[in-house]
Amino acid sequence: MNPLDRLRLRLTAWYVGTFAGTLLLLGLGLFLVLSRQISRELDRSLRETTREVLRMVRIRESEGASSPETLADAVDALEIRDRPLFLLDGAGRPVMPREADPRIRAAALRAARTGEVQAEFTTGTGQRWRLYGERFAAEDGKPYVTVAIADLAELEDRTLRLIEAFLAAGLLALVLTGAGGFYLARKSVRPVEAVMEQMRRFMADAAHELRTPLAVLRGRAEVAVQHEREPAAYVAALGEITREAGRLGTIVENLLILARADAGQQPALRERLYLDDVAGDAVAAAGVLAAARGVHIELGRYDEAPVTGDAALIRQLLMVLLDNAVKFTPPGGSVTVDVSVEEGNPTVAVEDTGIGIAPADLPHVFERFYRADPARERTGGAGLGLSIARWIAEQHGARVALEPREGGGTRAVAVFPPAM
Repeated sequence: MNPLDRLRLRLTAWYVGTFAGTLLLLGLGLFLVLSRQISRELDRSLRETTREVLRMVRIRESEGASSPETLADAVDALEIRDRPLFLLDGAGRPVMPREADPRIRAAALRAARTGEVQAEFTTGTGQRWRLYGERFAAEDGKPYVTVAIADLAELEDRTLRLIEAFLAAGLLALVLTGAGGFYLARKSVRPVEAVMEQMRRFMADAAHELRTPLAVLRGRAEVAVQHEREPAAYVAALGEITREAGRLGTIVENLLILARADAGQQPALRERLYLDDVAGDAVAAAGVLAAARGVHIELGRYDEAPVTGDAALIRQLLMVLLDNAVKFTPPGGSVTVDVSVEEGNPTVAVEDTGIGIAPADLPHVFERFYRADPARERTGGAGLGLSIARWIAEQHGARVALEPREGGGTRAVAVFPPAM
């Protein structure tokens, strides 16, 4: 099992475990609250039953009958499901029915003394009962106690049904949480997979790009020292080594820039500057490269365009665009730079009359180490410049894009937000 699969399973286990723990705590709290509520409802039912007995007794007394037999008939006439009723005198002797459990008689004695009693007891057969007794005085002044009892199996059954319902719902919730957790784990790990794949590709491409100039350096050096040569041959070999070392240094520098950018360690300054001034400086610097290649470079539209950002980074972005334009324009071609403010946004457009870019390659030109075709590959670039340009644009809230130019060539546009 690969590490990412293990990570998915661990995340799923954490989701399910966390939810199960939360569900357990919630269930315990809910069980305690509802059990207490059910118990209170049972006690209230017993009280209401005894009050109903008293009401019936008062009705019989209002009819002019107050003897013990009449009171017993009142109790006997009152039938309440699952609530056995007892009528006892002040001494704890049963009136109705004629026999009563000693614990009921003892409870009746306590009620006769205190006014009411609430207790639980277990019979010889293991049944658990809860009782409530209340004292009252008959019309003739004699004290009596009415007792209502309930089987606690009723409470246990209701609690058991509650537990079963909660367990069923909890089990279903855990299954759904497990499925949802696995889905979320896959979604969560997907960016990690993408980053790891990008890192693997980045390392492989970097190794490939570095291997070529290193091999050339080594080959030139080995050839130069194999035999004694004329000074001019050594000068030529050292010149080639210097050029490859410069190319290697550029690749390494660009890799460091991108690595710091990925790590968030390449902050951009935020200061007010003018895009036209930066573009003019970049055009002047690129003019040397253009002259060496026989390419004409010029400033076209040159409007004042204030922006907020890092002048050095913006200049580097423009140098990438200008360098590409010059490299991919054959001798005799031209590169034009326009600086303007379009709909409030400072904009730089670099147009060349070079070899252009195939439409199929346009979505990929900002990918690291991407080079569109063999003609572009022969220029010696490592395919990192446009990646750096896109990162600089993102740091400034800008957007940069390449598009085919009418009549041939390429048009690169960088659009910046208005100055703050």
